[in-house]
Amino acid sequence: MRTHKNYQTTLARIEPGRLKGLAHITGGGLIDNIPRVLPARCDAIIETRSWKIPSIFSLLQKNGRIDREEMFQVFNMGIGMVAIVSASDAASIAKSLRAKVIGRIERGTGRTRLTF
Repeated sequence: MRTHKNYQTTLARIEPGRLKGLAHITGGGLIDNIPRVLPARCDAIIETRSWKIPSIFSLLQKNGRIDREEMFQVFNMGIGMVAIVSASDAASIAKSLRAKVIGRIERGTGRTRLTF
């Protein structure tokens, strides 16, 4: 067990107004945490192949016989914080934060949808 990473100093480098939402990915994983910061008419589309998932999660999934989608609901799968930004700012903010673009926001019903 490790203390969670403090994202404040990293996020403070982003100019005011460029961050549209932040979701700390804790219990509830990506599926339950991101919708908390979404408008009811938007969905977060998460491209699960856009980052390397730490091997500990594969071990847990295999040994616990856990469904892939449930893994993304229970664990953070290596993503500790999600920053929601304008599409036009995504690449530059990701570079500034030394982060990855893992998805996009689309019209929807306020939920997280995973692509595998």
